[in-house]
Amino acid sequence: MPRPIDEFGAAWEALSGSGAEAGWRGIPVARAGVCELMAARRFPGNEEALLARFPTARPSSSDRLPEGKGFEVVRADPFGDGTTWIALSRKESGSPELFAEMVGDVAGAMDVAAPEGEVSVLRTMLRRVRMWQQFMSRGKGPLSPEAELGLAGELFFMVRLLDAGVSHESVLSGWVGPDDAPQDFLLGEGAIEVKATMSSSGFPVKIGSLEQLDDAVASPLFLAAVRFAAGEGGSTLPEMVAEVERRVSEEPGAIDYLRERLMVAGYAEAHAGQYSRRFEPKEKRMLSVSEGFPRLTPGVVPACVTRAVYEINLDHAGDFLRDFDEVLSQLGATE
Repeated sequence: MPRPIDEFGAAWEALSGSGAEAGWRGIPVARAGVCELMAARRFPGNEEALLARFPTARPSSSDRLPEGKGFEVVRADPFGDGTTWIALSRKESGSPELFAEMVGDVAGAMDVAAPEGEVSVLRTMLRRVRMWQQFMSRGKGPLSPEAELGLAGELFFMVRLLDAGVSHESVLSGWVGPDDAPQDFLLGEGAIEVKATMSSSGFPVKIGSLEQLDDAVASPLFLAAVRFAAGEGGSTLPEMVAEVERRVSEEPGAIDYLRERLMVAGYAEAHAGQYSRRFEPKEKRMLSVSEGFPRLTPGVVPACVTRAVYEINLDHAGDFLRDFDEVLSQLGATE
């Protein structure tokens, strides 16, 4: 769980000022196991920072410390004692509010890793920061309406998989959509691409690339589609996230891993209040993407066509409809 940011905010406010000597000033605020965490500022820039002290652990000499839009990570020696400190600091161009959210999230993840030892805390800190690096590379704002709809479809399908008996580990590790993989889920022997629509006319789905419905990339390949309606009876995106979290909560580390994947997908808890649209599932379909399925793939378009975005009306693909349990059986996704 993210650590409350109030203690960091109060310390940063107490440290704020101008005219301080160049270097670090910090106030201890917490511990993650043996690792001391300090709210700090680096002068003369006066930017906020999280300083983490690691008594014996060291980043690998080959490790490239992450750096992203609005923040940087550096090795620090604020007290000249030779101890390893890792500093996560805001750049002048970075949003103070978003950086505070990032610090709370990173510190909370370090708390969770503390029982596994100092090395785990260090690895968790760097992994979590890299996750934020990916998130910020997509932009600092909330998801676009189209991306919000797409994520809602993937979360809805995730719940279906879990309810059907697919293991937590298979569902979460198989969710590769956030990595911009050709398909959204790699399960068992094949893959599933998820599409969502809010159209009340036909069943149109947008295909984003030539590879998305190419069963030469993954086979067997299936298309899972859901039609949502906007209405009071549906769920908001944060409510859908909470539902998945509830279903995987008994698996150690599952919620933390899910939140990391959501960040990579562009979803941040800091924006949860901005997702007020409700998605009420009205119809769902599973289709086999096999010979004869209406699609464009690299093997059927002229060689000069290297990219394509197109739309399919699934109302005209009835011959490829499959039962959900049959699909899972073909994939070998359930025991």
